[in-house]
Amino acid sequence: MSPLLSIENISKGFSSAGRQIIALDNVSLTIAAGETLGLVGGSGSGKSTLSRILLRLVSCDAGSIRFDGEDWLRLKGAALRRKRARMQMVFQDPLAAFNPLATVGTVLDDPLRIHGIVARDRRPGEIAMLLERVGLTADHANRPVRALSGGQRQRVAIARAIATRPSLLVLDEAVSALDVTVRGRILELLVDLQKQQGIACLFISHDLAVVRAVSHRVAVMDGGRMVEIGPAAAIVAAPQSAAARALVAAVPCLVTDPS
Repeated sequence: MSPLLSIENISKGFSSAGRQIIALDNVSLTIAAGETLGLVGGSGSGKSTLSRILLRLVSCDAGSIRFDGEDWLRLKGAALRRKRARMQMVFQDPLAAFNPLATVGTVLDDPLRIHGIVARDRRPGEIAMLLERVGLTADHANRPVRALSGGQRQRVAIARAIATRPSLLVLDEAVSALDVTVRGRILELLVDLQKQQGIACLFISHDLAVVRAVSHRVAVMDGGRMVEIGPAAAIVAAPQSAAARALVAAVPCLVTDPS
């Protein structure tokens, strides 16, 4: 069975102050339907560049991406817009991704309307269902986004992302700005949604402890390269690359063998 997402030999370079910087060097990975792949690495490892290429925000210099059976990098115009409904993003700062003057109902109505998910007269009911699915109430639809707490905003961001019934969520540092208690609740929500709807996730973070909590497999990046990939528990217990060992050491509770 073909993977839902297949990234092969993606490379990307940038010019800075007359120097050529290799941001990505032949990066490859796959994600199966219903799987969560954690993508970890330090600052400058290439995680954000890869996510921007995946979201078609920047172009790559070489390589290919197949998503949901199609050549993702060749899609254009209406075909790309239709397919975008199948791949949705949850950002680190949901307020920056929303119109701060909008109500929650408006934020959730937009993807339903733009992608033609449900008829106009059914959208209020769909919005109420989406809010309940992420642990909020239908009454939240009338509240301004700016009046919500950070955790509530992130729940709305997740509700908006799943409104189009995607097969893949890309979560870029989606819980790093939340306090520990709220972070745990959001992670539990993501795991529950995945079990209920079979959504695959690319969970991007610098925090290996958070990634281990939600991921089936973990991919480790360093210096624009994929240096290690494997089952989450195996990488935490016996990291093979220097980058993975550094990430494990940065979270003392992950170290299972003090010697």
